[in-house]
Amino acid sequence: MSHNTWIHLLARTAVKPLVTSQVSPNHLTTVRLTTGLAAAGALGVGHFPWPDVGAALFIFSMLMDRADGELARQSGKSSPKGHKYDLIADCICNALIFVGLGASLRDSPYGYWAILMGIVAGIGVTAVFFMVMRLEKNQGEGAAELQSYAKFDPDDAMLVVPIAIWCGWSTPLLLSAVIGAPVFAIIFYGIYRRRNLLSS
Repeated sequence: MSHNTWIHLLARTAVKPLVTSQVSPNHLTTVRLTTGLAAAGALGVGHFPWPDVGAALFIFSMLMDRADGELARQSGKSSPKGHKYDLIADCICNALIFVGLGASLRDSPYGYWAILMGIVAGIGVTAVFFMVMRLEKNQGEGAAELQSYAKFDPDDAMLVVPIAIWCGWSTPLLLSAVIGAPVFAIIFYGIYRRRNLLSS
């Protein structure tokens, strides 16, 4: 993931007052994890206003995801354990938001299949993070980074989730996720294999 996206620039400014404080990057990661779990739970309630609340919490959680790394870099408090904690928190939040989305659509035309669709999308997200962690374990931090474009990186695509919810597009979003997440996992597996072969 790039460190120069629009969200990183916003987070970089937001954490400046915290650089000399007692707040650590892991504190922000914990806020990221807590608000991400709350977002998935609120979304899963399924009726107004909870999906909108979940979408707002998820955006805040995404900002915290960028803020913890920015604080680590600016304060010189980066650590391998902190980076791993960040990745695990990202995996949990990004996977469970789709499970919450599926639960929220259990009364949609998908019926209770929506929950299974959300779980499948979440598994696809988890598979990508598993490969990222394996690459970084073998080759070091940053080994799985993908190129950013116009100050957006692939992880910024998760912004589509809250925007689609607010626009009333949850049903097509879930269909896109249950197809797109496994497909991206397959594509990333090709990247994973190629980078492993290059390093061997």
